[in-house]
Amino acid sequence: MDTANFAQQRRTIPGLQSLIARLLDVMLVVLGAVAASQVRFEELTQSRIDTAFVAFAAAFTLVLFPAFGVYGSWRGRAMLRMAGQVSLAWFVVQGCGLALMFSLHRTDFISRLWFAYWMAMTGGALIASRLAVHAVLARVRHAGMNLRRVAVVGCGSHCHQVVRNIEGSTTSGFRAVAAFDVRPVMGTIGSGVPVYDDIVKFAAYVRSHDVQELWLALPLSEERTLSRFVAEFRDDLVNVRFVPDMRSVALFDSGMIDLIGMPAINLVASPVPARALVKKEIFDRAFAACALVALAPVLIAIAIAVKFSSRGPVFFTQKRKGADGRIFKIYKFRSMRTHAVETGVVKQATRGDPRITRVGAFLRRTSLDELPQFFNVLRGDMSVVGPRPHAIEHDELYQKVVNGYIHRYRIKPGITGWAQINGFRGETDQIEKMQGRVEHDLYYLRNWSFGLDMRIVAATIAKGLVHSNAY
Repeated sequence: MDTANFAQQRRTIPGLQSLIARLLDVMLVVLGAVAASQVRFEELTQSRIDTAFVAFAAAFTLVLFPAFGVYGSWRGRAMLRMAGQVSLAWFVVQGCGLALMFSLHRTDFISRLWFAYWMAMTGGALIASRLAVHAVLARVRHAGMNLRRVAVVGCGSHCHQVVRNIEGSTTSGFRAVAAFDVRPVMGTIGSGVPVYDDIVKFAAYVRSHDVQELWLALPLSEERTLSRFVAEFRDDLVNVRFVPDMRSVALFDSGMIDLIGMPAINLVASPVPARALVKKEIFDRAFAACALVALAPVLIAIAIAVKFSSRGPVFFTQKRKGADGRIFKIYKFRSMRTHAVETGVVKQATRGDPRITRVGAFLRRTSLDELPQFFNVLRGDMSVVGPRPHAIEHDELYQKVVNGYIHRYRIKPGITGWAQINGFRGETDQIEKMQGRVEHDLYYLRNWSFGLDMRIVAATIAKGLVHSNAY
């Protein structure tokens, strides 16, 4: 087979698969409308389908689904993201259909219940069909078929890691067959993948073994090497992809973003995406509202106890830094006797501190003095889970001596956090203690997920609020 015919075949097969997928989706849209009608109307003679609406939905499916990337290659893509794309595309299709029906004054003829059934049944079928195909492809690829052969170019351990990632993802549709190590460490990688240090021999292997993918897993400093490999395979039918090694320059896990139409890679930026912060914000407000309602009797009882324990206000307030360094006023139940404070100096509580009242000692041991911070969460100053806020004077001190301290302000401070459930609470009388706390806070930022937040909340409740470091 000559090069032109081979290239034509490569273009034809995905095109045919896309056509079949589009026809299947249109069929599911129509069948979903029919099935919804059967569910909505008990007898066949009573069932009625607005054929115009169904036709519009089918047409919008053909036009809009490709715009949402629904028919892009599945190879290496997460199924959850794919399901989200399909769901969003289907909602947009139905929204456009409703808008068109409204403009034609035909919405009065649409059964709301039928429309709801149609939305749910067809949406479920669109996702289920892809899950089924994905499961079949996973079994096929696990058996060694339908794989794309990948050659990796990298530096030392990162090159090895990329190959191991490919080998560890057996259902992704990729197989590592060769590697070029710019800074050789070992003779072989993974399951006997040959490693080259001669570009001529490496290029000959790629061309003679039908390698379809060349992944350049190189740091930005290897610009000359990048250009050399791109030039070497410019005239070959090989997909050349850049998988940058950002470990030397990126503080958090770097990710590609769209920046006013231009691709950009985050080097030092908040590792928690904006969409995730919205989910976190919704959870925080709902959780804080429920907590304040549920704990109202406890809050009232503590307030009375504090008031009668010593002279002074019920609440202690202090300025702290929140997300992006914004100043806010934090609330706590007062646990100390009122005393003179030297301007610009904050003295942390120590074990046996005479300033602490008897009620205050109990509140501090059990962390019940922190409960008013749910008001801060409700106001939007704090989060339920996040790095604990420190006094501003301590921030200015530790920011100069503790590596990475400033990045705690990437998100809102929390009532509890990863550092707190791992024992980093209370007095930080040694720099090492603060360094350990900050390291746990940065770990939380790098690995944030809604599941991790739930794990921290559950651990805080399960372990109880009492801790030996809290005094």
